[in-house]
Amino acid sequence: MQTELNKVIAALRDFYAHETFLFEKDIGERAITHRFAVHLEKQFSGWSVDCNYDRLGERTLHLPHGTIISTDDHLGKSIYPDVVVHQREIPNNLLTVEIRKASNHTALDHDQHKLMALTDAHVWFAFWIGVLLVLDKDNVTISEVYVSGVLDQPLSRWFATRLEEVGLGMAR
Repeated sequence: MQTELNKVIAALRDFYAHETFLFEKDIGERAITHRFAVHLEKQFSGWSVDCNYDRLGERTLHLPHGTIISTDDHLGKSIYPDVVVHQREIPNNLLTVEIRKASNHTALDHDQHKLMALTDAHVWFAFWIGVLLVLDKDNVTISEVYVSGVLDQPLSRWFATRLEEVGLGMAR
């Protein structure tokens, strides 16, 4: 997993090196998410990188009934991850990333629960790794890593330390 997370860090380095305009002009989260996905795609050769992708083949990504997270459509069934690294036609979902701007002061609960659900091995389309990134104009203010439906504390600490080492994390 550290190999994949190092690729996320490399994408963040490229993102921050080339996308300062987005933060200078206070551009919305969807545009930021898209531009991050462009940089992430360069790191994952042979994989598809998509934003707000709600399918696996012909099937729509639906959360099971009784899931703790609200979903993103008016029927309350389908779910739209911000960024995914996957193979579109087969159930091979590697990584999902939820991105927030640091200026977004709404609670993180929705994104955290979404990542728990998206990485839950009991869900038929589970992603191997989930990452929460809260981005400020110069660095990542919050980062969390989810595996098997839970926040992975040791991996989250490792990831935050790596971000600090490359100058993208918040010093503790």
